[in-house]
Amino acid sequence: MAYNKRKILNDPIYGFVTLPNDIIYDLINHPYFQRLRRIKQLGLTNLVYPGALHTRFHHAIGAMHLMQEAILTLKQKDIKITEEEEQGALIAILLHDIGHGPFSHALEHSIVKGISHETISTFLMNALNKEFNGKLTLALKIFNNKHKKHFLHQLVSSQLDVDRLDYLKRDSFFTGVSEGVVSSDRIIKMLNVVKNELVIEQKAIYSIEKFLIARRLMYWQVYLHKTVLSAETLLVNILKRAKELSANGAELFATPVFNLFLKNNFTKADFEKDNNLIENFSKLDDNDVMTSIKVWTNHQDKILSTLCTNLIERKLFKIELQNAPISASYKNKLIQKACNYYGVNKQEASYFVLTDSVNNSAYNANSFNINMQMNNGKLMDVAQASDQLNIQSLSQTVTKYFICYPKEIIGY
Repeated sequence: MAYNKRKILNDPIYGFVTLPNDIIYDLINHPYFQRLRRIKQLGLTNLVYPGALHTRFHHAIGAMHLMQEAILTLKQKDIKITEEEEQGALIAILLHDIGHGPFSHALEHSIVKGISHETISTFLMNALNKEFNGKLTLALKIFNNKHKKHFLHQLVSSQLDVDRLDYLKRDSFFTGVSEGVVSSDRIIKMLNVVKNELVIEQKAIYSIEKFLIARRLMYWQVYLHKTVLSAETLLVNILKRAKELSANGAELFATPVFNLFLKNNFTKADFEKDNNLIENFSKLDDNDVMTSIKVWTNHQDKILSTLCTNLIERKLFKIELQNAPISASYKNKLIQKACNYYGVNKQEASYFVLTDSVNNSAYNANSFNINMQMNNGKLMDVAQASDQLNIQSLSQTVTKYFICYPKEIIGY
């Protein structure tokens, strides 16, 4: 008797989500995908918004559901999409984040430098394609924008894709930040295809305006919230110190797979040469990192133990955000205070005084326009089609600079 793999999942955002075919079921149950249950969608954002404990697993399932809805809409508008292409698009969006490492974006370039999660997703999809006897070939083409129907890739990755529609709505729900709520149903119903490009019908103009405004607000209120930046900067520096100590021969507690990445600085070329590397990466999740950090609170290295204790006990660094770059004199002044407080040299004090910058761009017309199909049939960029001046201002990139430091050093 054949086993029924067309299961139904109950999602808190969309209600019942149906798994459309056997291969989707098998991919979801593969260890590579199940790992996403152990990777939080929003890194350390739960230190600010306690409800933000949802995972990449939740998001991937939700994005796949929206892809089903989008393809159904396009088919109803007589856009030709074969069963194979539909399955390929569903697999592409289901696996689009499979390459995320522990704590998602927070450690993207700390555990493996110079390799994006999209590249690692491709490596993992290639491995799955071999295991599934070539059944992911079309999905890989769609994911990497090498399939002739460009609009299918745009549904996976563009400035108006089902990925963004899901994470804005989902992250808004779990953080409780209502500004991120978008009308994904209406936007999807207004999708169309013109000359192989994804477009949005004119009557959805206000839904798109709200989508772009929601994205800008969610970045400032959630993704780039200053306390989140402080926590994630602390986490990055914990990994930096651990890697430095490990490279100098210090013994650090770590799970075997985490230890491998602590002791080595692997490149994209290393992943291409050694298939075992991607297999090891696929076993790495939030638990490896957080368990190690808990143990490192008692490490003999004062810098590592202090940083880890601060994170575990949520003694986060004070953060100052401003529109201009942080002056060298101000940073050096704080570094000297850290030297005095902790009894360390200037190089070591740099672990306690940290500067960086962040960018917020809700809409970038240069990378891919959101094209609006006007009632007369002509296409127009959404920034020009909108009668809201703030849509044009949303296409401007805003850069903010910040400095983090322990509150305790101020009096020194």
